[in-house]
Amino acid sequence: MSMNLSAKLDELQRGDRQLETTVALCEIRTQLQELTKSVESCQTEVSEVKRDMVAIKQELDTVQQVKEEIEELREYVDRLEEHSHRRKLRLLEQGLTLFLSYAILAAVLGMLQFGYNTGVINAPEVNIENFMKDVYKDRYGEDISDDSVKTLYSVAVSIFAIGGMVGGFSGGAIANRFGRKGGLLLNNVLGIVGACLMGFTKLAESYEMLFFGRFIIGVNCGLNTSLVPMYISEIAPLNLRGGLGTVNQLAVTVGLLVSQVLGIEQILGTNEGWPVLLGLAICPAILQLLLLPVCPESPRYLLITKQWEEEARKALRRLRASNQVEEDIEEMRAEERAQQAESTISMTELICSPTLRAPLVIGVVMQLSQQLSGINAVFYYSTNLFTSSGLTDESAKFATIGIGAIMVCMTLVSIPLMDRTGRRTLHLYGLGGMFIFSIFITISFLIKEMIDWMSYISVVSTLCFVVFFAVGPGSIPWMITAELFSQGPRPAAMSIAVLVNWLANFLVGIGFPSMKSSLENYTFLPFSAFLAIFWIFTYKKVPETKNKTFEEILALFRHGNDREEELATNSSKETVLSDATTANHTHATDKL
Repeated sequence: MSMNLSAKLDELQRGDRQLETTVALCEIRTQLQELTKSVESCQTEVSEVKRDMVAIKQELDTVQQVKEEIEELREYVDRLEEHSHRRKLRLLEQGLTLFLSYAILAAVLGMLQFGYNTGVINAPEVNIENFMKDVYKDRYGEDISDDSVKTLYSVAVSIFAIGGMVGGFSGGAIANRFGRKGGLLLNNVLGIVGACLMGFTKLAESYEMLFFGRFIIGVNCGLNTSLVPMYISEIAPLNLRGGLGTVNQLAVTVGLLVSQVLGIEQILGTNEGWPVLLGLAICPAILQLLLLPVCPESPRYLLITKQWEEEARKALRRLRASNQVEEDIEEMRAEERAQQAESTISMTELICSPTLRAPLVIGVVMQLSQQLSGINAVFYYSTNLFTSSGLTDESAKFATIGIGAIMVCMTLVSIPLMDRTGRRTLHLYGLGGMFIFSIFITISFLIKEMIDWMSYISVVSTLCFVVFFAVGPGSIPWMITAELFSQGPRPAAMSIAVLVNWLANFLVGIGFPSMKSSLENYTFLPFSAFLAIFWIFTYKKVPETKNKTFEEILALFRHGNDREEELATNSSKETVLSDATTANHTHATDKL
């Protein structure tokens, strides 16, 4: 453009061409205007580029600010983790106090009640059947068939489990309404009523009263199996929670042993003594009514459910025998924060929750692993089982007592192992050992007729079967279900798990005689199959909860769901940020 202007001027000066001055000036003016517009356009583009550069600089400053905030958050999280670690170490240093021991002793009387009534029906089977025959003949003037008597006796055995289902299912509602301690105290009314009904059965000459008494005591025991583990897990220090949780099973085994010892013919296993044997179930209920009122309510229930912090502090000071209870309060507060969204969770919400579905499935399968292992077939029908394997009636009853004694001893052994070896490991050992000896029991049944001493192998295999049950499946399902859930969903989860436990208990109790008649020597093979399935499930799905706070256990299950959501969210954010950055750089480059 400037070259054209120079040429025009040269033409005017040289006079090479005769152009009108006016025309030439117009052309020059037009070209100057175009040049001005071009310069203005360049200035506008430069201004836009500057604005883009300022915007990019602002974005970079924002990114830098975000980075600084992230670093601050990381430092804060690190401080929190360090604080939580120090708090956990202090919690792990807590010991067993005299008052805590007293509170646990008072609470586990409910599980002793459960054990006693599980085993008490076993030894006097013949006496109870004779009583039913006599009552029927007095009423109708004719003899009842043996099959009908066996059916009535099976009802007396299994209706206990139906009551247990009712009690177990309502345990969560009772725990939330009246508290853990309050629920246990009210439950003893049912224990006293049920024991009285069973104790006066013969006097009233009514086996229906026996059924009703067994149902009522079943409701009592069902509530105990829900409330007692919940109460103990909430008052126990972190480092003792496993061992003290095993005390539940110890109380069950002691109750079993006491019922078996009292049930021999030399004591109460007679036609006159069996009502007293059943009526003695009143003793644990009365004893708990006397001991438990001195104990405090669960501090977790007081703080998290009722929001009574000062009451929770008082309870902790008594249980820990110390005024330094801030670590416990902090741990409860952390649990409360972790489950605030679930604080009023119902059973339906629990089942539908993606985060809580995994621990619920684990809790239910663990309960099934206890009941479908075949152990209750041994508890309910061990005397009959040993008799069919070739032992005399008297030897069979003493072998049954041996089962109870071994259960007590092995449960005592498992108490220190629970917090050293871990729940998952012990459960795997227990299921594996039970699987092996259930196979041995089947083999001994098959060849007992060919080899005389094989009946003793059957007894030894059954005792070893019980040993491995006591090591793991006996106590861990009750304990781990309470550990897998935080305060909000714990009562609902315990209700569901205990309902499943009692339902399986009922199915084994009512179905084992028929299964024994159908399968004969292969009776234990279905239990062997179940044990193999439960071992695989435990190995693949069950986490270790040893020395973990409730908050940490909850985080184990949240991690899977949160990780998937976080990966999806981060991927989306990175895509958006990448697209925005690319667009900005492209725009700036075009302008330049």
